[in-house]
Amino acid sequence: MAFDTWLVYLAACIGLSLTPGPNSLLALTHGALYGPGRTLATIAGGAAGFIGVVGLSMFGIASLLTLASELLLVMKVLGGIYLVWLGIQVWRSPAPGGGVGTISGQASAWIMARQGLLSAFANPKALLFFAAFLPQFIDPAASLWQQFVVMAVTFAVVEALTEGVIAGFAGRVSGWLGRCGRGFNRTCGGLFMLIGGWLPLSR
Repeated sequence: MAFDTWLVYLAACIGLSLTPGPNSLLALTHGALYGPGRTLATIAGGAAGFIGVVGLSMFGIASLLTLASELLLVMKVLGGIYLVWLGIQVWRSPAPGGGVGTISGQASAWIMARQGLLSAFANPKALLFFAAFLPQFIDPAASLWQQFVVMAVTFAVVEALTEGVIAGFAGRVSGWLGRCGRGFNRTCGGLFMLIGGWLPLSR
């Protein structure tokens, strides 16, 4: 990939990462519940998931989803169910009343990473989005694998840095969370459930 093309792609990735979505919401929630340090596991899982999404999009799975509307519907329903389930878990989480990072033993690093990974895969529309977005930057005369590595790693790093900032922001509102922690959990959980319920109905 030419350097100037990569710069344009980088700028587009930054814009995409600033768009609110399930993973940024999850980073905010985990940052509030467990602290920014432990949320690194969530962010790492999400980054790995986005690398997978970029790979699936670049290597043709998205084309199959476009042709097979029934398969897309199934994936939407499964992704929606997972997000609703995740929302219920967040809704029922203990409020961080003692300050950010005071909740321990509620989720292992593996569980948090798995939630980040599955959140990245939960929205199959991301496959279709990247399938439409990535071809604008692909050089058909160059190695597809090399371009995949550059594009996937670039987006994963940008997304991870953005989610890290979001998780760190949660650490700066610990006083407010101490007063409104339960409402925070229910708001985030409700947003997950709304996204999960909307996903199968979206076109």
